[in-house]
Amino acid sequence: MIHDWKAKFGGMDVSAAKRLNALEEENAKLKTLLVEQMLGVDALRELLSK
Repeated sequence: MIHDWKAKFGGMDVSAAKRLNALEEENAKLKTLLVEQMLGVDALRELLSK
């Protein structure tokens, strides 16, 4: 576990590590929004095809 942490954050200063974490959180939120949008588009296509 420590090896994984060191491989990911080794050599980074605190501000860079915080920025990386913030970007990872933002990326996860954007992926969720994308999936929700894609599901909405699929639902509309299904309704329009009927």
